[in-house]
Amino acid sequence: MEPRDWKVICHAIRSSDRRVPRVGRRKRFSDPMIVRMYCWTVAHDRPMCWGCDRKHYTNRMRPKQLPSVSQFSRRLRSVRVQTMLKLVNEYLTRSSRDHSLSFLDGKAVPLNRSTRDKDARKGYCDGHFVKGYKIHARASGDGAITDFCVRPLNEAEPRVAHALVTSVPPGALVLADANYDSAALYEAVHRRDAQLFTPLKGMSKRPERLRRMGEGRRIAVQWWQEMPSACKRLVHVRAAVERVFSAFSCCGGGFTTLPPWARGLHRVTSWITAKIILYNARVKGEMNLRMSA
Repeated sequence: MEPRDWKVICHAIRSSDRRVPRVGRRKRFSDPMIVRMYCWTVAHDRPMCWGCDRKHYTNRMRPKQLPSVSQFSRRLRSVRVQTMLKLVNEYLTRSSRDHSLSFLDGKAVPLNRSTRDKDARKGYCDGHFVKGYKIHARASGDGAITDFCVRPLNEAEPRVAHALVTSVPPGALVLADANYDSAALYEAVHRRDAQLFTPLKGMSKRPERLRRMGEGRRIAVQWWQEMPSACKRLVHVRAAVERVFSAFSCCGGGFTTLPPWARGLHRVTSWITAKIILYNARVKGEMNLRMSA
């Protein structure tokens, strides 16, 4: 992790701390410190016990005192720390949320077939059914992952995507693959004064069926009928989200697979949230570097 990326994360943590009201007495180990410790631990792909050992820190972060492993785990599960993690990602992607181009996609996170994770479910992945989770994400045109949700692998992508499109800016174009061709999802995006575009599973030319269809999907059908070559180019543009997931995984500290200590929906969600924070901090750091050049 580059020093500039760590500075961006620390600044985002301070901002999120100011936005979340404090409840109760002052704690010995502050919530911003817990968030920094967790991001540092996840950046090095280590368990929480590793993060509670002072010798694993450098001059970029060297706390005078550290909580015990049980304290660290308990504080990480608290509502305020979990809220701060979400706000850190919102802070890092605030300049990307108004982007006029968005992408919807999912990334399967399979587990070992012998896993006893009670929250994981079986779903289709790489040609066969496996047990695991899925990252449902909305990425902006500049490569930032603005909204995401971690769910068991058996949950349908269009259904989960309803929560991801609630912050789509008006006038935006949302590109997705054929799995997201859902009348309800088209309608949800259209209510945001935006347009969803996917390859269509079926295109009816019957006027009575088109009238019953929601306006958002009716526009997509019209595009495919009148501008097929332009629609194919849009499908090609949609492949940019694959490059986002590639950059999310193929770098130092990036997300590859779940480590053996991240099991259960709450631990998996926290781990992936921290990985996305690290990725978005890198994207933001590169953008700031290009702007200052």
